[in-house]
Amino acid sequence: MPSLGGAVAWLNSPPLSVLDLRGKVVLVDFWTYSCINCLRALPYVSGWYDKYKNDGFVVIGVHAPEFAFEKDPGNVRRAVADLHIAYPVALDNDYAIWRGFNNQYWPAHYFIDAQGHIRGHHFGEGDYAGSEQIIRQLLAEAGHRDLPSAGVAAERAGVQAAADAANDQSPETYIGYRRAEHFRSAGGFTEDRAAAYTVPNVLSLNQWALGGTWLVDPEKAALRAAPGKIVFRFFARDLHLVMGPGNGKPVRFRVLLDGAPPAADHGTDTDADGWGTVREQRLYQLIRQSGDVREHVFSIEFPQAGVQAYSFTFG
Repeated sequence: MPSLGGAVAWLNSPPLSVLDLRGKVVLVDFWTYSCINCLRALPYVSGWYDKYKNDGFVVIGVHAPEFAFEKDPGNVRRAVADLHIAYPVALDNDYAIWRGFNNQYWPAHYFIDAQGHIRGHHFGEGDYAGSEQIIRQLLAEAGHRDLPSAGVAAERAGVQAAADAANDQSPETYIGYRRAEHFRSAGGFTEDRAAAYTVPNVLSLNQWALGGTWLVDPEKAALRAAPGKIVFRFFARDLHLVMGPGNGKPVRFRVLLDGAPPAADHGTDTDADGWGTVREQRLYQLIRQSGDVREHVFSIEFPQAGVQAYSFTFG
């Protein structure tokens, strides 16, 4: 097991070392709080911790930030509280632990035996029963015999509900110019300077555009003058957008599907008329289709400036 010494801070625990964990079965979970895949896996991670923590099992959540705002310990502390995470969380802002494990994924689960050896791993969502079986095997090898019965009744609601993979035809899409794809506002990006953008009359599936005056940098777009909008043609049950208020003040927004309020297809962060408020930097669920899933043109409109938008995810 590589060192945990590179963490810049710890939540829910004093700093832990590999020696502190010797004799325990350990799950190291690489995650970041705006990652939809991580959020969907967390109910299982927390469920395993609650079930086996009295049998020599420890979870270490290694929070490796994808966006700059996820390096803020206050933001992570709030997310840990909101997500009811009770196990130790190491803030890996410099990616020291990430590099030690040679990790490349969010989420990534590494299973470590009582002698401190990595015995298995799983990348991404899914195969929760298989992961629990590894935990039970390692606990049995460590001498724990009377384990609770297998299976976790993970409460998965809102953004943590399982994805509708059969109907998901839209990929994660970044808004900052460094990783953006399928951007269709005329003229492309004006990098690192405020510029006026327009939305074309027609978008093909998975194309998107900005409308209004935005400053686009490598990881986000910031609305500099109101009004502004982002339009995306997508095919998925759920649509999420990572956003935050640029100046710390709440920003109102409204979402539309094919030009109309979403009604029963609204997400957990919007109402039936499509209204919502950006209050902190996080992932917002804007659409959850309640009936047959089909292709739509989504738009989010901001009547005031100040919002920062980072990435779309679907499910």
